[in-house]
Amino acid sequence: MHKNGDHALRSLSIGILIATHLVASLKADDWHRWRGPNLNGVSAETAWLDTWPDQGPSIIWKTMVGTGFSSTSVARGRLYTMGNEDNTETVYCLDAVTGKELWTHSYACALDDRFFAGGPTSTPTVDAGSVYTLSRQGHLICFEAASGEVLWSKNIQTETGVRIPGWGFAGSPLVHENLLLLNVGEAGTAVEKTTGKLIWTSADRDAGYATPVPLRQDGRWVAVIASGKAYLAVDIKTGKQLWRHRWLTRFGCNAADPIVDDDYVFLSSGYNRGAALLKMARDRPSVIWAHKELQNQLNSSVLIDGFLYGIDGNAGSKTRLKCLEWLTGEVRWTQDGIGCGSLMAADGKLIVLSERGELIIARASPKGFVALARAQVVSGMCWTVPVLAQGRIYCRSADGELVCVDVRSSN
Repeated sequence: MHKNGDHALRSLSIGILIATHLVASLKADDWHRWRGPNLNGVSAETAWLDTWPDQGPSIIWKTMVGTGFSSTSVARGRLYTMGNEDNTETVYCLDAVTGKELWTHSYACALDDRFFAGGPTSTPTVDAGSVYTLSRQGHLICFEAASGEVLWSKNIQTETGVRIPGWGFAGSPLVHENLLLLNVGEAGTAVEKTTGKLIWTSADRDAGYATPVPLRQDGRWVAVIASGKAYLAVDIKTGKQLWRHRWLTRFGCNAADPIVDDDYVFLSSGYNRGAALLKMARDRPSVIWAHKELQNQLNSSVLIDGFLYGIDGNAGSKTRLKCLEWLTGEVRWTQDGIGCGSLMAADGKLIVLSERGELIIARASPKGFVALARAQVVSGMCWTVPVLAQGRIYCRSADGELVCVDVRSSN
């Protein structure tokens, strides 16, 4: 009896270890800010289904959040996004699982539909129990994440006096240590994240439309920021400009975030501007390659295992999904039929939302485009990046239809 008990105990212990290993091998993540935890559009999540039944994946819930292109941030079971209706902008906090509205906050803000649907284009940022939002007109607000209580607010454009670029402020707030970094002014603006106190700002020239991207250079934290005419590197603490790489684009539309990997920075813009890979140096970066084979007009590419995947072309013209080799710029393949859509990646796969609302899962491979699953999940025009978080993919259209797609693994 004692021996049988020992055997049973050993079997139970082995079972617990195996179960623990299985759980540990499957990873589900929050996505608390634009471009995710690592600011690169790539999730570490593995506990999700990349193949679906013939009828497609289950749509858990749908709701309307107003006109706009704000993506979603998901943290601690809550989803945050923004939209505009009747020239009123609203920040939404929803239950990420059920879609139930938890709180909202609204303020007057023009739709400003200049050559596109209009509405907010930045994404809320969640950090340490707070949520930060920035409107196209400069409304900067810090909320308590759980309740929606406004902790502080201001109009950053009014305070700094810098001009609003043609399509409004579009970059999402970036939290770095005790600062909130914004693409406001030619080379950014920083405020204290807990109070909103202005720490530094930059010249009254057009900002670009990308979110600042941090990198470590020469022992200090630097942010690469898009302006209307260049990509600039600034010391995050002081705002001191360290280098600038001239990057002229029609309409000053530098909207895709830089991609940083080790000592390299990748840039890409639409309107026949193209792409370039830069290598960092103390005073200024050098160009490794540059061409017009990949033009990210609206959304950034993703970098996976030495290859770039992104949308090439402008809205209203021929666009393609492309794969390029990172260090050479060589085009490996081209795929039509996506339109001016967007993508993120997880577990070695691309999560693509086409311009017409088709959700596509494909292998991230330089050997060719192979779709593993595809389904029509949302209607209307879709330029906003889909988000995978905790086994659910959130997709949004320009007119504000937001859907939650169930891709949870059964394991």
